[in-house]
Amino acid sequence: MDGISHTAETAAPQAGHDAPISRIIQEVVERFPGERISLGDMSEVFGDRAFGLLILLLCLPAMIPGMASVFGIPMLVLGVQMGMGRRTPKLPGFIARQTIKRDDLMRLGGTDSKWLKRIEQYVKPRPGFFTGPAGDKIVGWLTVYCALMLILPGPGTNGPPAFGNIIMALGVVESDNRVIGWGALVTLLGCIFATVVVGALIWVAITAMGWVM
Repeated sequence: MDGISHTAETAAPQAGHDAPISRIIQEVVERFPGERISLGDMSEVFGDRAFGLLILLLCLPAMIPGMASVFGIPMLVLGVQMGMGRRTPKLPGFIARQTIKRDDLMRLGGTDSKWLKRIEQYVKPRPGFFTGPAGDKIVGWLTVYCALMLILPGPGTNGPPAFGNIIMALGVVESDNRVIGWGALVTLLGCIFATVVVGALIWVAITAMGWVM
């Protein structure tokens, strides 16, 4: 991701009947007509929705093997800020200048995940504990945990945490207490699974070194 940021348009139509991801992607694409869209521009335009939106957009490609570590650091920064109670992200320059190809964004919005499409059917505004300040902090620190698991190498450890974080981010963008709660549970379980796998690999490596020595 790299390139020149573009000025955002002030308004964009929304298709309320679309699934959340396709609708969100459509909104972003229509607001930014340039070939590439910077994370900084999206952060400024979407205000208090920017945390959920940026985390969602970073998690989608993180599901692709070999790409997770690239998006883990921006997710880590966003998670720490959200966990510390910030209402809107303040991205460091090296992250704000990063860009996403408009075409790639549109392809990500066309994901074929059957589980994701089922979840999208139930996402709608539902206020509750997880849509408040305390819930935002929980989402933030779980995102930090997820980002660390994406950064650390481990076979099969990227998918479960990233998928849970996608569910959480959908809930944050749509202010859906129920979806955030389920997403938090899936993220926590996915991160625990990844932690166990990474821990087991470290134990095997240390044991192997002991045999060699």
